[in-house]
Amino acid sequence: MTSNAPYPPALDAGLETERLSQTIKDWSIANGLAVRPPPVLVGQNQDPEGILAINAPVTLFPSPFPKSCFEEAKAIQTNYNELYARISQDEEFLGRLVQEVAGGDDFIAKLWEIHLKVKEEGYVQNLSLGLFRSDYMVHQDGDHLQIKQVEFNTIASSFGGLSAQTSLLHQHLSKTEYPLLTTPIPPNTLNLPPNTSAHSLAAGLRAAYEAYGPSILNHPTCILFIVQDGERNIFDQRHLEYSLQQSSIPVFRLPFSQLLTHTTLSPTPLRQLLYHLPHNPSQIFEVAVTYLRAGYGPNDYPAPSSWLARRRIETSNTIPCPTILTQLAGMKKVQQVLATPPGPSTLAKFIPDEEKSSALWRTFTNIYPLDSSSPAGREARRLATDPKECLKYVMKPQREGGGNNFYKGAIPEQLKKVPEEHWNSFILMELITPPAVQNTILRQGKLEQGGVICELGVYGTCLWDQKTGQVKHNEEAGYLLRTKGDQSEEGGVAAGFGCMDSVALV
Repeated sequence: MTSNAPYPPALDAGLETERLSQTIKDWSIANGLAVRPPPVLVGQNQDPEGILAINAPVTLFPSPFPKSCFEEAKAIQTNYNELYARISQDEEFLGRLVQEVAGGDDFIAKLWEIHLKVKEEGYVQNLSLGLFRSDYMVHQDGDHLQIKQVEFNTIASSFGGLSAQTSLLHQHLSKTEYPLLTTPIPPNTLNLPPNTSAHSLAAGLRAAYEAYGPSILNHPTCILFIVQDGERNIFDQRHLEYSLQQSSIPVFRLPFSQLLTHTTLSPTPLRQLLYHLPHNPSQIFEVAVTYLRAGYGPNDYPAPSSWLARRRIETSNTIPCPTILTQLAGMKKVQQVLATPPGPSTLAKFIPDEEKSSALWRTFTNIYPLDSSSPAGREARRLATDPKECLKYVMKPQREGGGNNFYKGAIPEQLKKVPEEHWNSFILMELITPPAVQNTILRQGKLEQGGVICELGVYGTCLWDQKTGQVKHNEEAGYLLRTKGDQSEEGGVAAGFGCMDSVALV
């Protein structure tokens, strides 16, 4: 990409745009860059056989992204893996933070309750697997560009499958379509880095599967994906499954709501988790790894049986991805405590290596508690309730998934609805100021052109012994670029706010 060439190039509004859009539509369906359609598009219960698929929303061009920021984010991912593995092992630290937010967050309180019940019963599996994703935006301060962390995801870190396909799509277009535009982009002009997210995330699951070893009950072993009912993002998950199956690893999908029906615990001290094939219950697989793509929010637990299902996973000998402790390590409260003074000393407790901890500290932005007892919390309460000051912030609950945050002027209004003693279940984060970027989004067949904001996610896989602290596998695992219109505040693709993208390094 030459420095003086406009990028992305302007497109002719007629046949040129139509040709590029149609190519993307066809390639996406042919290569699994797709999702199931929402009911609003096809009508309620109009796809009972589950045969329909539509393009995942995607940009027409890879978005320009600073090379130095991209490389920094990838380089520190193994440090982040190590940090969150160690946090997951510190029950006292997590318990203290849970107590601070549990009064205003029943979901967090219930997760901790399940952990305590299983602890009393006795954990039988020491190995823990994390498929993590650390999300960043580029913060522009004058001419200086620096990555700042938005959040760290410890459960159901999605889009690794579709992200790899998005990179392949843009690489394909750079060879076949971009050189033919009215303002052409010659082949090999764009710096498009490879993206191995699907393969690398599968490699993390495979490492845990191999660490589990053969069944002492003489059952075949498997990896079990726990998914949501009516999952629309199924193809993203399938790409990971297919990668594992190429290694001859049996992989099965089971809705969270059916876990109690199709699994049992062996009557042995190890309490092996056994999966009974729904169409042939006499065929039993021992579950070596349970990969949760559900269970990350309250809506996944509509009944007491849902909590019994989560407890069954936790109390068994399967290697969970993640454990409840690892899920709780992903609380926004943890991120806030690490980033708020005396944050450096808290960070050093888990990462004593000064070079590693300094690299992590540089990615933190200003985050505050909303308690009434600390100076930082009292100042945050003032900022959050001031009609002008609040415009610089986002307020976040302890939740995964898009659509849960409160931005700018919505913050004071939300706090009015919450008893003050429960304000501490939120954190207040300073908004990141990204550089201006232009692109065009293809969503549900329609084009959205204009300013966009890009959010980079870097995946990591980590397998560790919860008892000894030994790390058995620690790898950076590819990337995700999500892009949204610059007027949108949320960025979740599955939640309908953002779209898939890939990076063109500049």
